[in-house]
Amino acid sequence: MSQIISFSADRDFASIFDDLIQQSGYKNRSRFLRDAAIYFAEIQQKGDLMSIDDSEVVEGHLVVHYQTEKEQKLMVTRTESVEVAAYHHSSRLGHSCHSCVDVVHVKGNALDVRGIFEQLKNTRNVDKVVFVSAPMRQEDCC
Repeated sequence: MSQIISFSADRDFASIFDDLIQQSGYKNRSRFLRDAAIYFAEIQQKGDLMSIDDSEVVEGHLVVHYQTEKEQKLMVTRTESVEVAAYHHSSRLGHSCHSCVDVVHVKGNALDVRGIFEQLKNTRNVDKVVFVSAPMRQEDCC
């Protein structure tokens, strides 16, 4: 069930608000505000991967962009400290015949996930590594 929530803003912000929504790829104000509020709350509460307490359990996806000359995968395997729920590899996207992207769904202590992140960042031919955290839940699912 929807609920109307309103807020006030100064003139300067109000004048750029719709452009901000559109430039962010949204067509719906409500969805933009919802996603912005959730994202901001997560950053404020948890921080990013590099600032989270070492013992905090994190879950999310490691997205790794890299160049390769041969059909190769970056292997991130399950360890005692990090669970790998899924691993997806794709290559030869469009004109980038040597570009590969691996997406790895991981869960573990922040310290251990950071270790994998740093290892991937320092791997030869890796162009970019990003950690996308899973959405926060107020209560456990399942």
